[in-house]
Amino acid sequence: MTPDNNIPLQLDGRTGEGGGQLVRIACALAAVTSQPIRIYHVRGNREGKRGGGLKAQHVAAIEWLADATGAEVDGLTVGSHSLEFRPSLPPTTLERRKFNIVAGSSASSTSLIFQAIFPFLLFAGTTSGEPVELEIHGGTNVSFSLSYEYLDQVLLPSLQDKFGIIVERQLKKRSWAIGPLRQACIWLRFQPLAPGQALRLQEPWNRPTTTEDFKLKRINVSMLIPHTLQESLEKALASDLGQLFPGVDTNFAVIEDSRHDARMYTLLVAQSETGLRWGRDYLYDRARKNKTPGALSSEISRKVCKDLFEEITIRGVVDEYLQDQLVVFQALAEGRTSFHRGAQPADVVIDSGASDDISDLDASIKDLKLEKRMRKDSTHEPFGEGSTHTTTVRWVASKLLPAAQWYNNGSVCDGASVSFP
Repeated sequence: MTPDNNIPLQLDGRTGEGGGQLVRIACALAAVTSQPIRIYHVRGNREGKRGGGLKAQHVAAIEWLADATGAEVDGLTVGSHSLEFRPSLPPTTLERRKFNIVAGSSASSTSLIFQAIFPFLLFAGTTSGEPVELEIHGGTNVSFSLSYEYLDQVLLPSLQDKFGIIVERQLKKRSWAIGPLRQACIWLRFQPLAPGQALRLQEPWNRPTTTEDFKLKRINVSMLIPHTLQESLEKALASDLGQLFPGVDTNFAVIEDSRHDARMYTLLVAQSETGLRWGRDYLYDRARKNKTPGALSSEISRKVCKDLFEEITIRGVVDEYLQDQLVVFQALAEGRTSFHRGAQPADVVIDSGASDDISDLDASIKDLKLEKRMRKDSTHEPFGEGSTHTTTVRWVASKLLPAAQWYNNGSVCDGASVSFP
């Protein structure tokens, strides 16, 4: 890599989703490429209750990256609305193999801290082949963040399936942003890429998508809720999933007492016969008031089951959240990748007849057929298909990895083939 080490790349923190993801991805890729950056109006679209400026999780992650890269940093304080980050050391100079990262708040997402530092560590391989081991302290079930369960059941298995990245992980202690506060701890260990090795897709990028990809094998359920809700929510989910996905096994993989009436989190992960997976979750954030366990369970179940049904109806090869998480790896990788998701369904009605649609595996998947003609995308602003988070990450990646080229509305990426001798 031969970035310009003198002139910081200027990024407007209000672009696209205009939140913390822009900051995390920009600093992650700046660390990999040793490209200095300056972000102004940090989290500029978060001026309401969520507040603008850096939060404790961003500070913790960037402090770690600054130490690892020997970076000069300005504005690295909680609440800062501008940040300049000037890394100087590439990933291969990292000698230590074990790290302990402590965020300043139990509301600081451990998964999002991992998101910010993982790309750098992925390229920190040594000739001796030693693994990297991490402990990250913060929160595991936090609003507007990936939960540990999603990380464990969707993102990391998908990285293994698609890129061969194997990450061992363990939840050592759980933490919520609601109720009595304490810090969680997650442990992760993985083998970085060897020096000179690039990240590569494990299967042909243009493998045809068939109806077999959408034959569901099972739906795994994770319920982290008060003990008083467990029986009623399990019944509600079994009933709703049975109606929407008839004949598909429902596996209650995680049932855990959250030990607080306001702590309610549910994750559904659907897996297909060919290994695709889609996740939808719900961290309940409404006033419980005088709702009975039955009424509350029905409300939670209807919401998360409807979201999963709509996600699978789109017939994309990734879910909404996984699509934006994979963009960075697409841009860094060698060769071509495509994780198409498609457009939102027009109107999906959840009733007893709707299940016929989801089980009709001869339904057209023509929207997933990749175009033969490659049309290069304009990258001057957030672009392509997907959520605002996805289009924003593509934009950030295109700025820091201009060698990566995007085509056909963001559905195809020719990666930058990043590697270090």
